[in-house]
Amino acid sequence: YFEPLTFEDVLNIVEAEKPYGVIVQFGGQTPLKLALRLKKAGVNILGTSPDSIDIAEDRKRFSSMLKKLNIPQAENGTAMDVDKAKKIAKKIGYPVLVRPSYVLGGRAMNIVYTEESLIDYVKDAAVVSNERPILIDKFLERAIEVDVDAVYDGEDIFIGGIMEHIEEAGIHSGDSACVIPPFTLSKKIIEVIKDYTYRMAKELKVVGLMNIQYAIKDSTVYVLEANPRASRTVPFVSKSINVPLAKIAALVMTGRKLKNLDFKRVDPTSLDYFSIKEAVLPFNRFP
Repeated sequence: YFEPLTFEDVLNIVEAEKPYGVIVQFGGQTPLKLALRLKKAGVNILGTSPDSIDIAEDRKRFSSMLKKLNIPQAENGTAMDVDKAKKIAKKIGYPVLVRPSYVLGGRAMNIVYTEESLIDYVKDAAVVSNERPILIDKFLERAIEVDVDAVYDGEDIFIGGIMEHIEEAGIHSGDSACVIPPFTLSKKIIEVIKDYTYRMAKELKVVGLMNIQYAIKDSTVYVLEANPRASRTVPFVSKSINVPLAKIAALVMTGRKLKNLDFKRVDPTSLDYFSIKEAVLPFNRFP
């Protein structure tokens, strides 16, 4: 089917095909936002539950979860108007990272250093409202950004890749280069990242793929965000370690356990080679 990813179009296909279940983890962010409505309509969502997806997507619920797990997160807030944005930024302290909550791919993301710039940003942003708030985070200057792709089956975890970004944190992952295995992180930091990844996957009751973005500053590992889905780096990780993460995740979502699957449990932090992903900017197509 070549149809729009909307609730009505997906429901029409489900009614026509009558599948055992629907997987929402392989289509980016858009299908995740359909999961709850599809479940309410009687569709069997395979893998991570819609409620767990909502915890990862909802800033307040996600922050509460991190506090419960005692996992650090950069200070943040959500503003529905310019006055609230000013209060949050003043409390957090400049510089702050600001972005609309309703866009993907890092579009309209800005680092703001002054209140005047913040006011200009909020005014320039499209409609800001309860449905379309602005997200404000403490910007961790000169931090190292790390991406993790993992598969969790409810008991066991397989971390496919811990990717260290070449550019500092704040450059969108789609625009930055990254390396497997990490090349500057200490063993202690890597163990902390593995521990946080396992504990978050367990708390969120992930079944299938999960992507977590971290920032490391002054030897502290901060969680930037967690996505209970396949990320853009899954193909890169799979090629790097020669393990088909998408296939393994799909089997896990249908009830299989990692321990019963036939694949090599590679440790992505102790490879004897480096794999590098670089952003390709197609200036010949978009001059």
